[in-house]
Amino acid sequence: MNWLYLLPIPLLAILFLAWRPLRLFGREVQFERARELFRLQREQLEKNFLQAASTSGRPRGLIWKNCEWDRQVVFARERQSGNLAALIAVTIQFEAVPGSDMEDVPAVGNLRNASAVFFFHRGRWHTVGKAIFNMNPDEAIDHFKSQYERVGEL
Repeated sequence: MNWLYLLPIPLLAILFLAWRPLRLFGREVQFERARELFRLQREQLEKNFLQAASTSGRPRGLIWKNCEWDRQVVFARERQSGNLAALIAVTIQFEAVPGSDMEDVPAVGNLRNASAVFFFHRGRWHTVGKAIFNMNPDEAIDHFKSQYERVGEL
């Protein structure tokens, strides 16, 4: 009998037993790398957020005037895909688009609290200017707890 045919069986068993710890270790390494990249790129990411949000056309009839950023960054992981997201509390100031139906609304000048959303994809941080209004990052993660789990902060 040739013993070489039996060699893959123990190797497969070892791989099967080590798969979960190796996957968890890989996720931890990815998270640490992503967190460091966010720290290094934060200023540019905030500018990208404001630019993307300003060009989104939302909220209708309003211009994104200014954002005041909180220092804390909260990280979450999508439960289904394992992708990372970062949320930062932000206070947003709007002004009405001249000639729009929002021009005479007194509440336009009120500051709005929100969570700015960033996502980590293919080794880089991105944003599409998505803001979760009226929720800080902890509240947003709790509200969407079926989709996201908190993994850390910066």
